[in-house]
Amino acid sequence: MSHVTGFRFGALAVLITAGVMAWPEPASAQTRGMERRDDRRDDRGEKRDIKQDGREAGRDAKEECKDAGGNRIECRQEKRDIKQDSRQEGRSEKHDGDD
Repeated sequence: MSHVTGFRFGALAVLITAGVMAWPEPASAQTRGMERRDDRRDDRGEKRDIKQDGREAGRDAKEECKDAGGNRIECRQEKRDIKQDSRQEGRSEKHDGDD
């Protein structure tokens, strides 16, 4: 092997090694911070759904109360109690999820 051919093979080996080392490693698409943020968004969505269900249940209860002949104050208080229970459930869900 001539001196020039050996030099070419050596240069080629260096270029291939540099190319392999410069190739980016596969990385995960999300960092841990992004995953935590997604978890918080999911938790907020669940709590929002709990509260929304409570509002709907409160409306239905008030309508049923009025249809059954209850007075306005009693029906209103029943609706408030149902909504407050759903809010409390959302709060307990928040505090249970912080562990």
